[in-house]
Amino acid sequence: MGTAVAFYDDVIIGAGHNGLTAAAYLARAGRRVLVLEKADHVGGATVSATPFRGLSARLSRYSYLVSLMPREIIAELGLDIELIRRRHSSYTPLPADPARGLLIDTLDDEATAASFQRVTGSDIGFTAWQSFYRRVGTVAERVFPTMIEPLRTAADMHDLVVGTDTSTAELWEALTTLPLGTLLGQYFDDDLVRGIAATDGLIGTFADLDDQTLRQNICFLYHVIGGGTGDWDVPVGGMGAVSGALYQAASAAGAEIRTGVEITGVDPADGTVETTAGTTRGSVLYAACAPQVFNTFLDGTPIPCEADTRGSQLKINLLLDRLPRLRDESVAPAAAFSGTFHINQTAAQLHDAWRQAARGEVPELPPCEIYCHTLTDPSILGPELAGKHTLTLFGLHMPPDVFDEPGAIEHALGATFASLNAVLGEPIQSVIAHDLDGRPCIEAKTPHDLHDALGLPGGNIFHQSLRWPWAETASEVGRWGVETPHPRLLLCGAGARRGGGVSGIPGRNAAAAVLGAEAVASPR
Repeated sequence: MGTAVAFYDDVIIGAGHNGLTAAAYLARAGRRVLVLEKADHVGGATVSATPFRGLSARLSRYSYLVSLMPREIIAELGLDIELIRRRHSSYTPLPADPARGLLIDTLDDEATAASFQRVTGSDIGFTAWQSFYRRVGTVAERVFPTMIEPLRTAADMHDLVVGTDTSTAELWEALTTLPLGTLLGQYFDDDLVRGIAATDGLIGTFADLDDQTLRQNICFLYHVIGGGTGDWDVPVGGMGAVSGALYQAASAAGAEIRTGVEITGVDPADGTVETTAGTTRGSVLYAACAPQVFNTFLDGTPIPCEADTRGSQLKINLLLDRLPRLRDESVAPAAAFSGTFHINQTAAQLHDAWRQAARGEVPELPPCEIYCHTLTDPSILGPELAGKHTLTLFGLHMPPDVFDEPGAIEHALGATFASLNAVLGEPIQSVIAHDLDGRPCIEAKTPHDLHDALGLPGGNIFHQSLRWPWAETASEVGRWGVETPHPRLLLCGAGARRGGGVSGIPGRNAAAAVLGAEAVASPR
């Protein structure tokens, strides 16, 4: 007598935030939904953790800021998520003279203009910055709403974005046809200012600014369109609060979520999913994991995906006894660290670091950026840690290859701290807190760690290179960017078109492909 097979309308493989988003929408529509997760917890890369023994500091372990999550998803699913906007966009010490730094204050143009004058020696820099980001803002305002609509053609997207605005047309043409380095050179004379803008094209993306594939341009577009404004907000309670709210929404709607279940095979023709716990079958299957991972379950036509999926980052989480002093005495540390603190990220430094990493070397002066969650949201610290602060450091141009040699992680950490110390008023090591065992509160995550812990191919935080958020073939027009060669199998993770980042967009779009646009947008 054979083992009984459980039948569901929808079987979702992966309980990251996108899988949970899809589950919530589908279950809300009255469908029988099963979510299967290999790990012993949900959330994927959107989790909080207490990595330092004996200390109640719940850090956002992997992802850490939210920009791309549409407010429609929060409203439609009734998510208990609070996002706080940061007043200070960024602070960037001048590498050659860290006693001067560029502070961009979103609420005080006069102060920002004075900061540009002090660092660049000209009033032109701030004027160019305002002009550029005014045009970028127009792009964001018009592109972002389309992320949860059926795919448009490139021509339709051009017409939507440009309209009759000549200045926006010039930016759009350059962004979609010229390497980002060339584009930024058209707007900014200052190497530091070019670098600040350029970093949005390199987060998690291993590319030179002049890469002809324009991977860096696509990454830049995703980083500046979030919410229609490009702002990156702090999730109150940390990233675990985001995945926790989605878990609650999916569970409350009736989705069945199982953790600790390993997939051993999938037949998308009849919807069969073989697991270590038995066999299930779904009318529709969803890959909320990376396409490359899902392909290992298939015995047949694979999901098309990139061969080279290398990520490119070093994530370091720190707990500090206090904020370090700056060399720039005109800026308060609380202002500098509350936004994105850019370290050795001029355009020239970014190019040099990429060139060294392309040779398999840890960059001599790793470009990186940091921010302090607790300056905006202290709720992630227990009461006994009052006065302490977290720092999240994201190092660029750190592909997996540079960590292959013995001792490479220690070397990368040392080089990164040296890069940071080069612009601080005191060594960062002098203010790092210690856990109950007396160990420094430092947690480092390389691309290898992300591959092993989260199933991210090559440690790529986007699963594969981001793609333009419109149809690039005629067959994609009017579809949702989640379809695969298998009619009963949809993507609903970061590897979908319009995936990447903490957004829920692929999860919502996968549900829309099944339920229809009106059904996912209907009131709860």
